[in-house]
Amino acid sequence: MKNRIIDRNNHLGWVDALRVLACFMVVASHCCDGFVAEFNADRQAFVTGVFTGSLMRASVPLFVMMTGVLLLPIPAEMRLGGFYRRRLGRIIPPLVFWSLALPPLAYLYFTGFGSHSVNPSVDLTAYTPEGLTNRLWTWVLNFNFDTTPLWYLYMLLGLYLIMPVLSAWLRDARKCEIETFLKVWGVTLLLPYIQLFAPALGYAGNYGHMGILGACDWNAFSTFYYVSGFVGYLVMAYYLKTYPPAWNSVLLAIMFVAGYCATAGGYMWLQERYPGNYAYLEIVWYFCGINVMMMTIPLFVALQRSRLGSHGWLRTLAGLTFGIYLCHFIFVMMAYDWFQSTGLPPMLRIILMALIVFALAACVTWILRAWRVTRPLVS
Repeated sequence: MKNRIIDRNNHLGWVDALRVLACFMVVASHCCDGFVAEFNADRQAFVTGVFTGSLMRASVPLFVMMTGVLLLPIPAEMRLGGFYRRRLGRIIPPLVFWSLALPPLAYLYFTGFGSHSVNPSVDLTAYTPEGLTNRLWTWVLNFNFDTTPLWYLYMLLGLYLIMPVLSAWLRDARKCEIETFLKVWGVTLLLPYIQLFAPALGYAGNYGHMGILGACDWNAFSTFYYVSGFVGYLVMAYYLKTYPPAWNSVLLAIMFVAGYCATAGGYMWLQERYPGNYAYLEIVWYFCGINVMMMTIPLFVALQRSRLGSHGWLRTLAGLTFGIYLCHFIFVMMAYDWFQSTGLPPMLRIILMALIVFALAACVTWILRAWRVTRPLVS
């Protein structure tokens, strides 16, 4: 019994650390956005934003893998309706609340103290009463700029819907069968680059649509659609938890560095060829790209091997991360303006912004968690 308790605490410890790390990386990545949007207007800021932001791309995949560790496999005795009520019930109220709360807060800021914001990623002309009204109802269709981080909740709802199916398969799947799925998923991580370079191979698209492997104007579901995306990170997390790898630490470090160099270098390369075109620039920042996966797995395995104990302060901070994620973006916008005129080097500004934003969002979350009525909105 004693050994079981120790193992359980170590497990919780490293998962808590994973949660805190992933959350801080998300905050830091958003703090880089304004610097990346400078492009050639401020080359130093742009380069700093690219190389720092690229370092943070494993953030969301780590969040998804944490979900896989904690929830897969779903207990066989849990009914489908019970699982959906519990998991979707934790996502939908925060999604509704923050979708309605963040646009008015952003509107008040950008029409008040932030009316002279110089953040190149912000379009101040969008902050009109009509624009606010539009954002307050179209959230049912998708997130908007003010609620950018909430894209994750829409995606997470989809993962929860498919998770019972995955769980039933994983309970009976053999190791080699899981590995086969992960190999197929690994191929999908290359598809964005195949599509990017397809024109150089003579591909002219299909009736003007540049999709590949069956994707066209009337079909978004190409060959690998059903085995791609964040589902792979869920399965990967289960696999690594069930069959801890014996990979050498040096190999893991090389994998991470190679993934990072491809991510940062690729962004710089694409900026030269498609200046300011986010449709192309974001390709190397895709969370479901081979280079980001190469950064994610080493971080996950390193924390898994760390055997961190379950400390009170770490549990407390980990418990705040969901709320921090939900409310931090408005503070990111403010912090960019706060530090814009300081004259500090871009790297120092990003670091200070990330620390202050993380702390402010943690305080807001702690306050909301202290009241029973608002606790479900950040927990």
